[in-house]
Amino acid sequence: MSRVVLGIEYDGSAFSGWQFQRARRTVQDELQKALSRVADQKIVVQCAGRTDAGVHALEQVVHFDTDVTRDMRAWLMGGNVNLPEDVKIIWAKYAVDDFHARYSAIARYYRYVILNRKMKSALLKDQVTWCYDPLDEAKMHLAAQALIGQHDFSSFRAKGCQSVSPNRIMHFINVFREGEQVIIELSANAFLHHMVRNIAGVLMAVGKGEQPVSWVGALLEIKDRQRAGITASPYGLYLGGVYYPDKYGINKNAVFNGLGKDVKRFEY
Repeated sequence: MSRVVLGIEYDGSAFSGWQFQRARRTVQDELQKALSRVADQKIVVQCAGRTDAGVHALEQVVHFDTDVTRDMRAWLMGGNVNLPEDVKIIWAKYAVDDFHARYSAIARYYRYVILNRKMKSALLKDQVTWCYDPLDEAKMHLAAQALIGQHDFSSFRAKGCQSVSPNRIMHFINVFREGEQVIIELSANAFLHHMVRNIAGVLMAVGKGEQPVSWVGALLEIKDRQRAGITASPYGLYLGGVYYPDKYGINKNAVFNGLGKDVKRFEY
Protein backbone atom coordinates (compact mmCIF):
# COMPACT_ATOMS: atom_id res chain seq x y z
CA MET A 1 0.00 0.00 0.00
CA SER A 2 1.16 3.53 -0.79
CA ARG A 3 0.03 6.73 0.91
CA VAL A 4 -0.51 9.69 -1.41
CA VAL A 5 -0.71 13.29 -0.16
CA LEU A 6 -2.54 16.05 -2.04
CA GLY A 7 -2.96 19.80 -1.72
CA ILE A 8 -6.54 20.84 -2.53
CA GLU A 9 -7.99 24.24 -3.42
CA TYR A 10 -11.75 24.84 -3.43
CA ASP A 11 -14.50 27.42 -3.52
CA GLY A 12 -16.90 26.35 -0.78
CA SER A 13 -19.83 28.50 -1.94
CA ALA A 14 -21.85 25.66 -3.45
CA PHE A 15 -20.87 22.93 -0.97
CA SER A 16 -22.44 21.71 2.26
CA GLY A 17 -18.95 21.64 3.76
CA TRP A 18 -16.01 19.28 3.46
CA GLN A 19 -17.31 16.09 5.08
CA PHE A 20 -19.33 13.52 3.14
CA GLN A 21 -23.08 13.80 3.71
CA ARG A 22 -25.59 11.58 2.00
CA ALA A 23 -27.69 13.44 -0.61
CA ARG A 24 -25.65 16.64 -0.17
CA ARG A 25 -22.84 18.07 -2.29
CA THR A 26 -19.56 18.01 -0.36
CA VAL A 27 -15.90 18.54 -1.23
CA GLN A 28 -14.90 15.13 0.13
CA ASP A 29 -17.47 13.34 -2.03
CA GLU A 30 -16.41 15.14 -5.22
CA LEU A 31 -12.72 14.45 -4.54
CA GLN A 32 -13.27 10.78 -3.70
CA LYS A 33 -15.32 10.20 -6.85
CA ALA A 34 -12.66 11.84 -9.03
CA LEU A 35 -9.77 9.88 -7.49
CA SER A 36 -11.74 6.63 -7.61
CA ARG A 37 -12.07 7.05 -11.38
CA VAL A 38 -8.30 7.47 -11.69
CA ALA A 39 -7.63 4.44 -9.47
CA ASP A 40 -10.47 2.35 -10.89
CA GLN A 41 -11.29 1.42 -7.29
CA LYS A 42 -12.84 3.16 -4.29
CA ILE A 43 -10.65 5.86 -2.73
CA VAL A 44 -11.35 7.37 0.71
CA VAL A 45 -9.48 10.52 1.73
CA GLN A 46 -8.59 11.97 5.14
CA CYS A 47 -8.28 15.76 5.43
CA ALA A 48 -6.24 17.98 7.74
CA GLY A 49 -9.31 19.84 8.97
CA ARG A 50 -12.99 19.80 8.04
CA THR A 51 -14.49 23.05 6.76
CA ASP A 52 -18.13 24.16 7.06
CA ALA A 53 -20.61 25.00 4.34
CA GLY A 54 -19.55 28.11 2.43
CA VAL A 55 -15.94 28.02 3.68
CA HIS A 56 -13.14 28.03 1.09
CA ALA A 57 -9.64 26.51 1.05
CA LEU A 58 -6.47 27.90 -0.46
CA GLU A 59 -4.60 24.77 0.55
CA GLN A 60 -6.38 21.90 2.27
CA VAL A 61 -4.14 18.84 2.75
CA VAL A 62 -5.46 15.28 2.36
CA HIS A 63 -4.05 11.77 2.15
CA PHE A 64 -5.30 8.39 0.97
CA ASP A 65 -3.96 4.84 0.84
CA THR A 66 -4.00 2.70 -2.29
CA ASP A 67 -2.40 -0.41 -3.77
CA VAL A 68 -2.85 0.99 -7.28
CA THR A 69 0.32 2.13 -9.05
CA ARG A 70 -0.02 5.59 -10.62
CA ASP A 71 2.56 8.32 -11.09
CA MET A 72 1.96 11.69 -9.44
CA ARG A 73 1.00 13.28 -12.75
CA ALA A 74 -1.87 10.80 -13.08
CA TRP A 75 -3.25 11.66 -9.64
CA LEU A 76 -2.82 15.38 -10.28
CA MET A 77 -3.99 15.69 -13.89
CA GLY A 78 -6.40 12.75 -13.90
CA GLY A 79 -7.95 13.90 -10.64
CA ASN A 80 -8.47 17.42 -11.96
CA VAL A 81 -10.03 16.22 -15.20
CA ASN A 82 -12.68 14.45 -13.14
CA LEU A 83 -13.23 17.25 -10.65
CA PRO A 84 -15.74 20.11 -11.01
CA GLU A 85 -14.46 23.63 -11.61
CA ASP A 86 -14.80 24.66 -7.94
CA VAL A 87 -12.37 21.98 -6.64
CA LYS A 88 -8.81 21.42 -7.88
CA ILE A 89 -5.75 19.46 -6.82
CA ILE A 90 -2.77 21.84 -6.75
CA TRP A 91 0.01 19.34 -5.89
CA ALA A 92 0.56 15.63 -5.25
CA LYS A 93 3.33 13.56 -3.67
CA TYR A 94 3.98 10.31 -1.80
CA ALA A 95 3.86 10.44 2.00
CA VAL A 96 7.05 10.23 4.04
CA ASP A 97 7.31 7.95 7.09
CA ASP A 98 4.19 7.97 9.28
CA PHE A 99 2.55 11.04 7.74
CA HIS A 100 -1.15 11.64 8.51
CA ALA A 101 -2.95 14.69 7.09
CA ARG A 102 -4.73 15.42 10.36
CA TYR A 103 -2.65 13.99 13.18
CA SER A 104 0.77 15.04 11.85
CA ALA A 105 -0.27 18.71 11.55
CA ILE A 106 1.21 21.12 14.09
CA ALA A 107 -0.66 24.29 13.05
CA ARG A 108 -3.42 25.57 10.79
CA TYR A 109 -3.68 28.99 9.22
CA TYR A 110 -6.94 30.80 8.32
CA ARG A 111 -7.79 34.09 6.64
CA TYR A 112 -11.07 35.93 7.12
CA VAL A 113 -11.81 38.63 4.55
CA ILE A 114 -14.30 41.45 5.22
CA LEU A 115 -15.45 43.83 2.48
CA ASN A 116 -15.84 47.10 4.39
CA ARG A 117 -17.75 49.55 2.22
CA LYS A 118 -21.25 50.95 1.77
CA MET A 119 -22.27 48.63 -1.06
CA LYS A 120 -22.15 44.87 -1.46
CA SER A 121 -20.04 43.34 -4.22
CA ALA A 122 -21.59 41.64 -7.23
CA LEU A 123 -18.32 39.85 -7.99
CA LEU A 124 -17.21 38.82 -4.49
CA LYS A 125 -20.58 38.03 -2.89
CA ASP A 126 -19.55 34.50 -1.85
CA GLN A 127 -15.84 35.22 -1.31
CA VAL A 128 -16.05 37.93 1.37
CA THR A 129 -18.19 38.95 4.31
CA TRP A 130 -19.75 42.37 3.82
CA CYS A 131 -19.78 44.95 6.60
CA TYR A 132 -21.59 48.26 5.98
CA ASP A 133 -20.33 50.05 9.10
CA PRO A 134 -16.79 51.49 9.07
CA LEU A 135 -14.33 49.22 10.88
CA ASP A 136 -11.34 50.40 12.92
CA GLU A 137 -8.82 47.71 12.02
CA ALA A 138 -6.22 49.10 14.47
CA LYS A 139 -8.56 48.55 17.42
CA MET A 140 -9.48 45.10 16.10
CA HIS A 141 -5.80 44.15 15.89
CA LEU A 142 -5.08 45.45 19.39
CA ALA A 143 -8.04 43.57 20.85
CA ALA A 144 -7.06 40.37 19.06
CA GLN A 145 -3.65 40.21 20.77
CA ALA A 146 -5.38 39.00 23.96
CA LEU A 147 -5.99 35.70 22.15
CA ILE A 148 -2.31 34.87 21.57
CA GLY A 149 -0.96 31.99 23.62
CA GLN A 150 -2.63 29.00 25.25
CA HIS A 151 -6.18 29.66 26.43
CA ASP A 152 -9.53 28.09 27.16
CA PHE A 153 -11.54 29.25 24.10
CA SER A 154 -14.97 28.24 25.45
CA SER A 155 -16.35 31.69 24.63
CA PHE A 156 -15.43 31.14 20.98
CA ARG A 157 -16.61 27.55 20.36
CA ALA A 158 -19.92 26.48 18.83
CA LYS A 159 -22.54 24.99 21.14
CA GLY A 160 -22.35 21.68 19.29
CA CYS A 161 -18.53 21.51 19.24
CA GLN A 162 -17.43 17.92 19.86
CA SER A 163 -13.83 18.63 20.88
CA VAL A 164 -12.88 17.06 24.21
CA SER A 165 -10.97 20.16 25.32
CA PRO A 166 -11.58 23.89 24.66
CA ASN A 167 -7.86 24.64 25.10
CA ARG A 168 -5.92 25.78 22.06
CA ILE A 169 -2.63 27.57 21.36
CA MET A 170 -2.94 30.70 19.20
CA HIS A 171 0.37 31.34 17.45
CA PHE A 172 -0.51 34.71 15.97
CA ILE A 173 -3.50 36.83 14.99
CA ASN A 174 -3.25 39.95 12.86
CA VAL A 175 -5.85 42.39 11.56
CA PHE A 176 -5.01 44.81 8.76
CA ARG A 177 -6.62 46.71 5.90
CA GLU A 178 -5.99 46.36 2.17
CA GLY A 179 -8.07 49.04 0.47
CA GLU A 180 -11.73 48.23 1.07
CA GLN A 181 -10.94 44.89 2.68
CA VAL A 182 -10.21 44.24 6.34
CA ILE A 183 -8.36 40.94 6.75
CA ILE A 184 -7.99 38.78 9.84
CA GLU A 185 -5.18 36.21 9.63
CA LEU A 186 -4.61 33.74 12.43
CA SER A 187 -2.82 30.51 13.17
CA ALA A 188 -3.27 28.00 16.00
CA ASN A 189 -2.30 24.42 16.72
CA ALA A 190 -5.96 23.53 16.01
CA PHE A 191 -9.34 25.24 15.95
CA LEU A 192 -12.67 24.55 17.65
CA HIS A 193 -15.92 24.38 15.68
CA HIS A 194 -16.83 27.92 14.49
CA MET A 195 -13.87 29.34 16.45
CA VAL A 196 -12.58 31.56 13.64
CA ARG A 197 -16.06 32.83 12.73
CA ASN A 198 -16.82 33.58 16.39
CA ILE A 199 -13.53 35.45 16.77
CA ALA A 200 -14.34 37.43 13.60
CA GLY A 201 -17.79 38.34 14.95
CA VAL A 202 -16.30 39.59 18.21
CA LEU A 203 -13.57 41.61 16.49
CA MET A 204 -16.09 43.20 14.12
CA ALA A 205 -18.11 44.39 17.13
CA VAL A 206 -14.93 46.02 18.47
CA GLY A 207 -14.15 47.51 15.06
CA LYS A 208 -17.60 49.08 14.85
CA GLY A 209 -17.18 50.65 18.29
CA GLU A 210 -19.95 48.53 19.82
CA GLN A 211 -17.54 47.00 22.34
CA PRO A 212 -14.24 48.17 23.90
CA VAL A 213 -10.84 46.69 23.07
CA SER A 214 -10.78 45.03 26.50
CA TRP A 215 -13.89 42.98 25.67
CA VAL A 216 -11.94 40.21 23.90
CA GLY A 217 -9.76 39.49 26.91
CA ALA A 218 -12.79 39.62 29.20
CA LEU A 219 -14.57 37.02 27.07
CA LEU A 220 -11.65 34.62 27.46
CA GLU A 221 -12.03 34.87 31.24
CA ILE A 222 -15.82 34.50 31.20
CA LYS A 223 -15.70 31.22 29.20
CA ASP A 224 -19.32 31.67 28.10
CA ARG A 225 -20.24 31.48 24.41
CA GLN A 226 -23.61 33.18 25.00
CA ARG A 227 -21.84 36.36 26.11
CA ALA A 228 -19.63 36.57 23.03
CA GLY A 229 -21.91 37.95 20.32
CA ILE A 230 -22.65 36.77 16.79
CA THR A 231 -21.06 34.05 14.67
CA ALA A 232 -19.78 35.74 11.52
CA SER A 233 -20.75 34.48 8.06
CA PRO A 234 -18.81 31.55 6.54
CA TYR A 235 -18.32 33.58 3.36
CA GLY A 236 -14.93 35.22 3.52
CA LEU A 237 -13.36 32.40 5.55
CA TYR A 238 -10.44 30.53 3.97
CA LEU A 239 -8.37 27.61 5.23
CA GLY A 240 -5.05 29.06 4.11
CA GLY A 241 -2.61 26.30 4.91
CA VAL A 242 -1.60 23.43 7.18
CA TYR A 243 1.82 23.08 8.79
CA TYR A 244 3.83 19.92 9.43
CA PRO A 245 7.26 19.04 10.85
CA ASP A 246 10.00 19.44 8.25
CA LYS A 247 10.67 15.69 8.07
CA TYR A 248 7.47 15.22 6.04
CA GLY A 249 8.58 17.59 3.27
CA ILE A 250 5.09 18.99 2.68
CA ASN A 251 5.06 22.01 0.36
CA LYS A 252 4.27 25.13 2.41
CA ASN A 253 4.74 27.67 -0.37
CA ALA A 254 1.78 27.35 -2.76
CA VAL A 255 -0.61 29.14 -0.43
CA PHE A 256 1.79 32.05 0.15
CA ASN A 257 1.76 33.41 -3.41
CA GLY A 258 1.05 37.11 -3.08
CA LEU A 259 1.52 37.27 0.69
CA GLY A 260 5.11 38.50 0.40
CA LYS A 261 6.42 39.74 3.74
CA ASP A 262 4.18 37.41 5.74
CA VAL A 263 5.70 34.15 4.48
CA LYS A 264 8.41 33.84 7.12
CA ARG A 265 5.93 34.35 9.93
CA PHE A 266 4.09 31.16 8.99
CA GLU A 267 7.08 28.85 9.48
CA TYR A 268 7.21 26.84 12.70
